[in-house]
Amino acid sequence: MNQALIFLGVVILGLGVLWPLFHRMGLGRLPGDINVQRPGFRFFAPLGSSLLLSIILSLVLSLVLSLMR
Repeated sequence: MNQALIFLGVVILGLGVLWPLFHRMGLGRLPGDINVQRPGFRFFAPLGSSLLLSIILSLVLSLVLSLMR
C-alpha cells in the first residue's frame, strides 16, 4: 500500500510539472471541452481532455502493473 501511494504521489507531481507542456500541446482545448464565457461568469468543463487523460493513464497503469507481476 505504501508503494502505491508513493507511486501515485510521483505521478501527480509529474503531471503538475508537465502541465505547462500539456497546455501548449492543446490539452484543455480539445473537441468535447466545454468553455462558456459570459460577462462576470466563466465555466470550463474539460470533458475531452479528461477522457484522453483517462485512457492514457489506464494504459500506462496497466503496463506498469503487468510489469510488476
